[in-house]
Amino acid sequence: MPWLFNPQVRIIPSMEKHIDNQNIKALAARVKAVRLECNISQEQLALAANVDRSFISRLERGIANPSYLMLVQIANALGKPTKELIPD
Repeated sequence: MPWLFNPQVRIIPSMEKHIDNQNIKALAARVKAVRLECNISQEQLALAANVDRSFISRLERGIANPSYLMLVQIANALGKPTKELIPD
């Protein structure tokens, strides 16, 4: 079925631009701090966690909201327990 333009369909803008949650910002800062403590680049972390480098960048800037499973992957790649990435 080909795509058809329908002017009545409302396109919802990307939620990434609208995340303004202090918890996400705190998580972002914590992930970046732990990554820097481990002395690895975003690219190295992305490869180890099997995610895209741009996701790590968006996560550290606080504009991506990772799933729990994604946090587990990132924590494992950093060699840290997941709870260490989650701010108090």
